[in-house]
Amino acid sequence: MTYAIDFGTSNTVITRWNRVTQQPETLTLPGISLRMGQSLPLIPSLVYVEDAAQKKIVVGQEVRDRALDLGTDARFFRNFKRGIGSNIQGFLPELDGETIRFEQVGEWFLTQVIQQLKLTDPEVTQSIVFTVPVDSFEAYRLWLGRVCGSLEIEQVRMLDEPTAAALGYGLTDRQTLLVIDFGGGTLDLSLVQLDLNEQTAKPLGFILKWGQKSFAEQSGQKPKIARVLAKAGQNLGGSDIDYWLVDHFMQTQGLEATPLVTRLAERLKIQLSLQTQAQEVYFNDETFDSYELALSRAEFETILSEHQFFEKLDDAMNQVLQQARRQGLSIDDVDAVLLVGGTVQIPAVQTWVRQYVDESKIRCEKPFEAIAQGALQLSQGVQLKDFLYHGYGIRYWNRRNNCHSWHSLIKAGQPYPMESPVELVLGASLENQPHIELIVGELGTETNQTEVYFDGDRLVTRNLLSSQAQVQPLNDRDGARSIAELEPPGVPGSDRIKIQFQVDEQRFLRITVEDLLTSRTLVTDQPVVQLS
Repeated sequence: MTYAIDFGTSNTVITRWNRVTQQPETLTLPGISLRMGQSLPLIPSLVYVEDAAQKKIVVGQEVRDRALDLGTDARFFRNFKRGIGSNIQGFLPELDGETIRFEQVGEWFLTQVIQQLKLTDPEVTQSIVFTVPVDSFEAYRLWLGRVCGSLEIEQVRMLDEPTAAALGYGLTDRQTLLVIDFGGGTLDLSLVQLDLNEQTAKPLGFILKWGQKSFAEQSGQKPKIARVLAKAGQNLGGSDIDYWLVDHFMQTQGLEATPLVTRLAERLKIQLSLQTQAQEVYFNDETFDSYELALSRAEFETILSEHQFFEKLDDAMNQVLQQARRQGLSIDDVDAVLLVGGTVQIPAVQTWVRQYVDESKIRCEKPFEAIAQGALQLSQGVQLKDFLYHGYGIRYWNRRNNCHSWHSLIKAGQPYPMESPVELVLGASLENQPHIELIVGELGTETNQTEVYFDGDRLVTRNLLSSQAQVQPLNDRDGARSIAELEPPGVPGSDRIKIQFQVDEQRFLRITVEDLLTSRTLVTDQPVVQLS
């Protein structure tokens, strides 16, 4: 049995493949799932830490049922996915004598969810597909891999969220789909095409651990190929809009930025997707505090405009269309636009989409479950041909600017696994040098950088006014910078080692190091960042 988990900033969705109906089904987990309306079960991505030392954790809908999300409490966490793998600016909370990192909060959440899932199916750990944001760095994917390793999951695959959404809506031969995945934490766009006539296909998604063979391999069926043509992402989502609304009420009504006000602002936002006027009234019968918040759709759209919301959407769209043009495609070649995520239900977002394509091409009937359901297709004979959204490079000292800079080795857009490695030759810089150090980084797209920081008790992001690429160092820590020990020690003036860089089918960067002086291989096919 294969399961898929769409771990989202605001909500998490779990699906599995029903062998009887041969269709995906979305699961309800008792106690932690919420039903929106009467049809789709979602798990709110919420965590409340009752005791960090004893790992007593409350997750999902139970947090709301017990009203643990309404007060100003350092034990309550929302939007924690955005902090995973990011360099947090400002303090990190300390609970029960332990400093809490967002990687730990995310691990607690997923562990609780999967443990609850095991109660319905003890075999759940055989195969799970996780979906990830298109702009996620290797640090996030490696964190997710470590969590899965601790849960003893036999086979783990990862798939970009918008690509999964395209599979979830269903593809036909040669159909070109533009997926706009706009959830609580990220905006991801992806241009995907299915090719039924492809003769060879190498990557089967993004596989962390090999387990049983896929359905297609077992049955001998010819796989379908989901080809990713272009993709772009931004750290922008519904939670940012919630904070903008809170700031609006702070300025107009003098309210404090509390979790309660944030929740009321989120409710207003949801109401305004269905009606032109919204109002939320709250009264606490213990403290006698009362809130009355009202907002019109016109006021809401003005707030969006004030925060350059639509300009940010245009930037992401232009990135995808620019990549598409390099392959001879334009927006007119798109057969359908698939809208995914809660934020796409905002009327102003749908109006923005109609500026690019005819309304008849837009589909929005599966905004919450398309991603998780599409991820299941990897176990049903669909294979994926993808490319690197981020490149890789090495750090060097830029004498002209008197600072560290990054030299690109493997550029974004490179298909993986790579057919041939990239080589780099280095020499010693000191007399009797005992080893050679090298700092390798994952290079983001050249766009405005995003800073993750705390504003009071809110974890928020801010775009920085810079056109430099964001870089995520992979081995910049004690004990990891050294890539080769030199015996005998190195001396300046000659080439000493040759390094080969290779990206494998799992999208990990691996290195092989050869000592040119002794003709010995010092490192063989080693990942720069190892799962530990």
